[in-house]
Amino acid sequence: MSIIELKTAVLAKNDHLAAALREDLAAVGAVAVNLLSSPGSGKTALLEIVLTRLTADGIPVAALTGDLATENDAKRLARSGAPVRQVVTDGLCHLEADLVRDHLAGWLPAGTQLLLVENVGNLVCPASYDLGESLRIVLASVTEGEDKPVKYPTAYRWADLVVLTKIDLAEPCGFDEQAFLDSVAAVNPGVPVVRTSARTGEGVDDLVARLLAVRPDHTDPARHIEPAAAAGTGR
Repeated sequence: MSIIELKTAVLAKNDHLAAALREDLAAVGAVAVNLLSSPGSGKTALLEIVLTRLTADGIPVAALTGDLATENDAKRLARSGAPVRQVVTDGLCHLEADLVRDHLAGWLPAGTQLLLVENVGNLVCPASYDLGESLRIVLASVTEGEDKPVKYPTAYRWADLVVLTKIDLAEPCGFDEQAFLDSVAAVNPGVPVVRTSARTGEGVDDLVARLLAVRPDHTDPARHIEPAAAAGTGR
């Protein structure tokens, strides 16, 4: 079997598991949001603020955070008051549907409407793996330069939303925002772009509103998800 055939088989299996997970989540009135970015984009800092805001507003939200090692991000996100679980991949450079499913089994709190999944910091491998999400967000900081979208087109091509972070540093970094927007449009025409700053709070209201817009209309708090029961065996 060639490498291409093997990769196709792996992705096909993942897509099958992701579709089943999406159905499991929908059955209990929940949706997942997949957040992708390079390391150091400020994804965790922004996610902590968003989780804190949603929790304070009484929105049933939970988070899974993936990392190669340590539980540092989970500890940071837990300060928001939201239920948080760490997925330590032991060197795997991305999350896969079976990892998400297995970590949700018996853990996802009943009544959860939004599951925010912080993927491993990487714009290559995670771009190919559906995690059962209903919304895919790609984040980029102004410190990374303007050409990230054209250098990593797969990640940006399948994004439903692009979030520009650390906008408060744009001027000292000499960041050309229009050049960045042109790069985004070149690979994903029409995708919305939200400007944010975890330091000043700029754009947080807009991001929160977009997350709330993907929630199901109704959640039955008496139902509890057990994804492993319906999604088949893991990797």
